[in-house]
Amino acid sequence: MIGNIPKSLWNVTQNQCICEMINSNGTISTLNYFSINQTYRITSTILSSSSTTSLLSSSSTTSSSTALSSTSSSSSSSTTTTSTSSSTTTTNPCISGNLLWNKTGITVLGSTLLPVPASDQITSTMSSSTTLLSSSSSSTASSSSTTSSSSTTSSSTTSSSSSSSSTTTTTTSSTTTTNPCISGNLLWNKTGITVLGSPSSPVPASGVFIDSNDTLYAVDEAGYFVVWKLLKNATNATIVAGNYGSAGSNSSQLHYPNDVYVDRSGNMYVTDMDNCRVQKFINGSINGITIAGINLSVGSALNQLIYPRYFTFDSTETYMYVADAGNHRVVRYLTNSTSGINGVLVAGGNGPNNTNTSLNTPFGIHYLPSVSNDLFITNYGGHSVIRWTPGASSGTFVAGVPGVNGSDSTHLNTPMGIKIDNYMNMYVVDFANHRVQLFCANSSVGITIAGNGSAGNGATQLNLPRGIAFDSAMNMYIGDDLNKRVQKFMKL
Repeated sequence: MIGNIPKSLWNVTQNQCICEMINSNGTISTLNYFSINQTYRITSTILSSSSTTSLLSSSSTTSSSTALSSTSSSSSSSTTTTSTSSSTTTTNPCISGNLLWNKTGITVLGSTLLPVPASDQITSTMSSSTTLLSSSSSSTASSSSTTSSSSTTSSSTTSSSSSSSSTTTTTTSSTTTTNPCISGNLLWNKTGITVLGSPSSPVPASGVFIDSNDTLYAVDEAGYFVVWKLLKNATNATIVAGNYGSAGSNSSQLHYPNDVYVDRSGNMYVTDMDNCRVQKFINGSINGITIAGINLSVGSALNQLIYPRYFTFDSTETYMYVADAGNHRVVRYLTNSTSGINGVLVAGGNGPNNTNTSLNTPFGIHYLPSVSNDLFITNYGGHSVIRWTPGASSGTFVAGVPGVNGSDSTHLNTPMGIKIDNYMNMYVVDFANHRVQLFCANSSVGITIAGNGSAGNGATQLNLPRGIAFDSAMNMYIGDDLNKRVQKFMKL
């Protein structure tokens, strides 16, 4: 490698080390080795060129910048180099003052028009690929080993990094929706809009029904013995059952019809009070099929009815529950039943009493099994509302004073239609008080939301109202019987 050595001083610099070889009479007499902290001199009377070659190779393979220890022997030219492991510790950026955020915030949710009163707990869900604290920084510590060797020197360097792991705690906050009735936000415009009926074309409406398309159906009980249908936003209604002005008992006639329901298949059901039956009109047919009661047959057997009033259906439309007013009971029938088939007694049936084991001329009825397993029934003759689990021997009074009529906030006077909502608030048509009362869940104090308590034909008045229904926007529809119209009250 070196060959013939000239008579000169050779300086070799590598990685902050200097090797100095001094030529004397054609041979190297002295080798000086300089490091950062140490100076070594190796003196030999005769150093062959091969020995010099080994030393240069050793120095050229020593790459560590840390302090080195060297051992030499006159009998053998060997150098042992020991490397020191170094580890790097990352400084906490909070201690060094580098943990900073921009103090100018950016609104990402909520506005003046649409405020969002956020909870003190905010839950954020991130995928593993975007969660920085639990990505590669929390992986197992890696170690690398580098070994360089020559005939006389080996150097190893080990680098280790400490493992970093983080635990992310997710807090889930649940929001409970407040009943708007309790907070005072369940309101309607008290000025009604007439959507059906006029002085020239009166509709003395009793029961009303709104289907999933917001189509209105109204029963003309004592005027023309028909059922009207009014499409959403339409102004002209059509007759879908009964013969206009002609009461009767054949399959195309009705006699004092009271209530109406249309199922999801388009079949229509009508309580035909004076004929003591329930008629089913299949898929737009004008001829009804008797599915409960026996035509013109008055009686107390379970296959008979006496003046059926309003009815309600379960969520699957498998059963209907009929307020059998003359028998002071509620009877359940299959919706695919036929005339003469027995129903099932589910409430009352032991006479017109004002106790919690009886019903007194039940008129209105509503069942909403998604909210309650109970039927909500108005006692027309008992001036009260009772909730009753089907098949139970007694119920619980929830509004009015049983057997006592009145016009204050805790009394009713011959109530008729009734509905409950998803909060179990009750809407009761207070017939003889010419008003609609709202009872917040678990409250027996009524709030007047339509009518002003006095009979009249003004936009803010009602005259012996009967039925009640709501559309998809919770606008309220009332069968305003003696005013011969259907009134719509807009939800605020």
